[in-house]
Amino acid sequence: MQALRGVTVVGSFNVDHVWTAPSLPRRGETLVGAYRSGPGGKGFNQAVAAARAGAATSFVCALGDDVGGQLARMLAAADGIDLRDQVSNAPTGTAGIFVSEDGANSIVIGPGANGSLTPAFVDAQRDLLAASAVVLVQLESPIDSVLHALQLARAAGAITMLNPAPANIVAASELLACADILTPNETEFASLMQAHAGMTIAADEIVATGDETLHGHCRRLFPHGSVVLTLGAAGCFVSHAAQLRGDERAHYRVTGEAVQPVDTTGAGDAFNGALAASLAQAPQRVFAEHIRFANRYAAMSTESPGAALAMPRQIQVLARFGD
Repeated sequence: MQALRGVTVVGSFNVDHVWTAPSLPRRGETLVGAYRSGPGGKGFNQAVAAARAGAATSFVCALGDDVGGQLARMLAAADGIDLRDQVSNAPTGTAGIFVSEDGANSIVIGPGANGSLTPAFVDAQRDLLAASAVVLVQLESPIDSVLHALQLARAAGAITMLNPAPANIVAASELLACADILTPNETEFASLMQAHAGMTIAADEIVATGDETLHGHCRRLFPHGSVVLTLGAAGCFVSHAAQLRGDERAHYRVTGEAVQPVDTTGAGDAFNGALAASLAQAPQRVFAEHIRFANRYAAMSTESPGAALAMPRQIQVLARFGD
């Protein structure tokens, strides 16, 4: 049997249009700021992060036959990413991003071609998915296509990771059932708890919630797998089911790293891509070591502007923080 290797990301690509201003605009307010454009989309951000974190990486997506699609193909090639794109009649996806001076952001997405990714095209990549050590998905692509990718990956023995983002789209129970690792942020976790556990939790109170209570919430939401709850600058919280993935404890926190954030756009994607890459490259390591690397990788990504292009290289992270 062929050894499983590398990371496959199934997801979205967007051309990001980014405006930076002293604060985020309020309703009816006009601000003067600076503009830039570059590649993004949760799927592509995560694929670039996985590749720059050292893993052989493939990216399955849908692109328009336009300048945005050409940009995606060029950038994927530059980072050595094996791009499998379904060509769509719709324009390549776009995102409008507003960033404040303290690094906070608000985003509006135009899905475009991302909405064209079909289960049939995903099915055509079944050999790729079967040969992957880790398959990572998000919720900016059609849910039936994302679900099919997870089903194929799980049947082949890959580690399946579900990043249930963005928060306004709540992952279906079928998606949760097919995932081995769930990686929500506070807002996404609160939405999932409401939808699947019938519990109302304030997202801004999660970071201060006691570990035992938070572990109980995770087990109620996701009883069969591991939850990695990202907490921004506070780091992350890990909750395991019966399989501890080499860890000594069923739950624990990893504190955030001290950095000087410039732009937090894509930090969650950096974490997910780096975690997938670490799991694929060093499966013998305990899970806490993978989390520590992903946490450091995501922290460094906030020190540069942009999303995909802000992802650091593995050698930079190791030079900064060590192994």
